[in-house]
Amino acid sequence: MSRRAAWIFVTLGIAWGIPYLLVKVAVGELSPTELVLARTALGAALLLPVALGRGQVLPVLRRWRPVLLYVVVEIALPWVALNHAEQTLPSSTTGLLIAAVPLAGLAVAFVTGRAERLAAANWAGLLLGLLGVGALVGFEVDGGDVPAVLALLVTVAGYAVGPAILARALGDLPGLGVVAVSLTATALAYVPVVLLVDGVPQGLPSGRVVASVVVLAVVCTAAAFLLLFALVGEIGPVRATTITYVNPAVAVVAGAVVLHEPVTVWTVVGFVLVIAGSVLVNRRPAPPAPSAGPPSAPAVDVTGAPVQSAGATR
Repeated sequence: MSRRAAWIFVTLGIAWGIPYLLVKVAVGELSPTELVLARTALGAALLLPVALGRGQVLPVLRRWRPVLLYVVVEIALPWVALNHAEQTLPSSTTGLLIAAVPLAGLAVAFVTGRAERLAAANWAGLLLGLLGVGALVGFEVDGGDVPAVLALLVTVAGYAVGPAILARALGDLPGLGVVAVSLTATALAYVPVVLLVDGVPQGLPSGRVVASVVVLAVVCTAAAFLLLFALVGEIGPVRATTITYVNPAVAVVAGAVVLHEPVTVWTVVGFVLVIAGSVLVNRRPAPPAPSAGPPSAPAVDVTGAPVQSAGATR
């Protein structure tokens, strides 16, 4: 990895590790729906002009049906569910439970009939990941937090299904255009939702919350997406996915340092098990020795989706 790639990797790991801290701060004064609207509106304001300038919006709009499904599954529902969960759960616990997305991706692969060539390491990873989630839920979450955990299940499921939709129906579209249109559509959809559920906002929240929303939209959404494309260009799409194993560690450290959230033995145990499980679940078997014959099929991960740059936002 070059020095430039290393800097991009570290920066992106931080950008996708601190959203849980920022969401925790923001939901202290904003409702879950208000936060979704603020984050997506500002992110769209930054990315949509760039996508329009590059001519990447119209090709996405022509595919509006799968785009709409992607918007609902990847952003509109997961983000509001995440915001609901963080009204109760510590940001570090939330970040660790979200790290189980690769495990949910494997479940999606089985449901859609696209899980193939699972090796013993993949099965071991699934078991370790489930044990890690069990440790977190069983020892870090009390009875009153069950609704928050259920809300996180919606987020995890959405983050697992979204990339599958992206790969199957939108994989040939420009990624920047997909994200810009997705953020714009979510923001437009949440305007009437906020007005109906929360009413007209009565003034600005505190400076701390405003700063959290700005960083969420500018750094964790718009800039992070551009950094992802730069990282893919430096080290390729497969190696770039390892960034997902850095984010939970950043979430735990940020929660402990800034919000003084406790780091218990079970936090560490759950972290190790979930990350180890995710790594093993995504481990690909060694390719067979080359032989004469027709060209091989495109590489696939354990979910059966083509290996390509990620288009999901966090």
